[in-house]
Amino acid sequence: LPFVWMVSTSFKLPQHVMTRDIEWLPRVFTLANYIKVFEFPVLRWAFNSVVQAVISTALCVFFGAMAGFALARLRFPGNNLIFLVFLASLMIPAEVTVVPMLLAFIKVGWASTYQALILPTIANVFSVYIFRQFFLTFPKEIEEAARLDGAGVFRTFLLIALPLARAPVIAASVIIFTLNWNNFLWPLLVVFDDSMKTMPVGIAAFAPVVGTHTQLEGFSVSMAAVTVLSIPSLLLFFFLQRYFIQGIAQGGVKQ
Repeated sequence: LPFVWMVSTSFKLPQHVMTRDIEWLPRVFTLANYIKVFEFPVLRWAFNSVVQAVISTALCVFFGAMAGFALARLRFPGNNLIFLVFLASLMIPAEVTVVPMLLAFIKVGWASTYQALILPTIANVFSVYIFRQFFLTFPKEIEEAARLDGAGVFRTFLLIALPLARAPVIAASVIIFTLNWNNFLWPLLVVFDDSMKTMPVGIAAFAPVVGTHTQLEGFSVSMAAVTVLSIPSLLLFFFLQRYFIQGIAQGGVKQ
């Protein structure tokens, strides 16, 4: 219902937004709100978001799969302890780390660059967790057959284990892509150039200012902006939802 209300409001005239009775459908259908949104460099912001989200998701899934395979299939002292440390890191709020990271990126001259947007998002505990849980169920016979054929650990992972992990790859990709696409705090802090803004940071400029004469107009325009922002994540989940649910189910299996 909130999504339906958002889309409906994005096609309403400003004077029809705040009404006494609930109006699920616009009285007058208009595209003026979307025209006002695209008067801003939305396509540039979208390009920045696509570059950041796609590269970050690909690297995060790949390295998460590597770490999950190592923690599940390799036997070395402290592997369970390392995994517990990974899980414990979820209790550390992201706000604690953003200031030191911001100062570091400014010091090396990487502020307002794609490196600054991508590098801090590569490590993701959820990615490691879902792949570790999947690889715990990986058949030992396949691993032993690969070893007999002369495949090392990395070759076994890259050519055998990873292709068989299609469901967790898709599940992790959908979630991590959505997180990266909607990431707001870090891009807000590390980007100082308008041309390097991502979609969430740019779209925030459309938020209505309460108490001004432009408040009603701001509601309809901001709903149009947020609708544009939400389309990629919704389409990705819509087309991959079957694999997403399968991957989450497989990732929850314990051995």
